[in-house]
Amino acid sequence: MDANLAVIVPAFNEAPTLGQVLRRVLRQPCVQQLIVVDDGSADGTFQVAQGFLGDRRVSVYRHPSNRGKGAAIRTAVDAVTAQLVIIQDADLEYDPLEYEIMISPLLQGRADVVYGVRGFAGQSAYSYWFVLGNRLLTTATNVLFNCYIQDMETGFKAMRAELMRRLSLHGDRFDIEPEITARILRLGYRIHEVPITYYARSREEGKKLTWVDGARAFGTLVRLRLTTRRRLFGVEDPYHGLRLKELSLRPRLPELPDERAA
Repeated sequence: MDANLAVIVPAFNEAPTLGQVLRRVLRQPCVQQLIVVDDGSADGTFQVAQGFLGDRRVSVYRHPSNRGKGAAIRTAVDAVTAQLVIIQDADLEYDPLEYEIMISPLLQGRADVVYGVRGFAGQSAYSYWFVLGNRLLTTATNVLFNCYIQDMETGFKAMRAELMRRLSLHGDRFDIEPEITARILRLGYRIHEVPITYYARSREEGKKLTWVDGARAFGTLVRLRLTTRRRLFGVEDPYHGLRLKELSLRPRLPELPDERAA
């Protein structure tokens, strides 16, 4: 698979940081498509995004009113034409320089979903309670779905675009993070995790997540675990069975040049 990547940037009142994020995204050689969705901002976010339309890779959409991160992601998914897709927040917490780290397992065919795990390579967290809440939600995910991941709520998620389109996402707000994870796990995929750097911002800098979002995330996980697969996805899609079989036949480690020659 070629490094053909679409980057989705949901943005709500992110004018101070959006320009720097988009410039950094567009410098990455693997980026073939950049989709910005302004989610009803009132601070000039839409105008900042429009300033990048001179680049043929960029498209900009706008919600007339704020609908939430999930709604912005769902709007962007419909416009994705690249083979791979990654979600990039507009607030400088995640670094586009690490796209190659994120998509490497996808390009090697060893995974269809990759999450960036905060805290291994380095991070700056602003709140103990924020970190604790994230750990509790991740533990709940592991218990409910009998998996082992280390950062369910990470905003740095990459996957094959074909898979994202088949998740049948419905979430409008921050519940989109647990929904993506729950649906992926219900389909039988393993989530591959890689360490990333993370630069958390504070409430004063615009952090929007609250404990209410944490409670909603837990409710989303429970609901999607208990809902039947047919209600979640409709008629069984043969795509997933074929992909899971292909993944099971791939070598666990990437082949080295001398191994291929042999």
